[in-house]
Amino acid sequence: MISNNLIITIISILINIIDVLLVLLPILLSVAFMTIIERKQLAAHQRRVGPNTTGYYGILQPFSDALKLIVKETVIPSQSNKILFYLAPIFTLIFSLLGWGIIPFGQGLTISDFSLGILYTLALSSLGVYGILFAGWSANSKYAFLGSLRSTAAMISYELILSSSILIIIILTGSFNLTTIIEIQQAIWFIIPLFPVFIIYFISILAETSRTPFDLQEAD
Repeated sequence: MISNNLIITIISILINIIDVLLVLLPILLSVAFMTIIERKQLAAHQRRVGPNTTGYYGILQPFSDALKLIVKETVIPSQSNKILFYLAPIFTLIFSLLGWGIIPFGQGLTISDFSLGILYTLALSSLGVYGILFAGWSANSKYAFLGSLRSTAAMISYELILSSSILIIIILTGSFNLTTIIEIQQAIWFIIPLFPVFIIYFISILAETSRTPFDLQEAD
């Protein structure tokens, strides 16, 4: 017969998996719809028609893009390091998703209330650079390698600004825990007295994630 300890362990693992899915699935869906919002906003700024044919006002465009990526042919350079070529995007995706594990969505609504949450986030942000670097290097092409170096250099440069902005919050709160930092802001949000710092932080986030107007690495 199965022991009670084994049953408890299995139930605990299943609960943890459900917790992870409850966090990741809404995040992935929200990213998909934020993409369509961004594309429509850019189209409006540039006085052109954005996605509007797939679904009601183009609302199903993210799902169409996902299907296109799944069914399109995978082209692997013949001289590439195929193992790293496959693993590079997986590294980048894993490190980006791991960062959500410590985000508190509400009172007690977090996968892990890590005491060093800020350091954990900064470490994952730094490790995500390796996925881009490996992608360029594993292709065994000078052009791809130079492109990955340019993207990596941009990310590392703006990480210094990002870290400096976060350091101010750490000094004010005296804590690396995200839940503690949020609770301290019950009286007043830090964005109000530190609005100039927020502007710098916002610009560095746009550059770190290669969004407009810092999308030179991804621009067509």
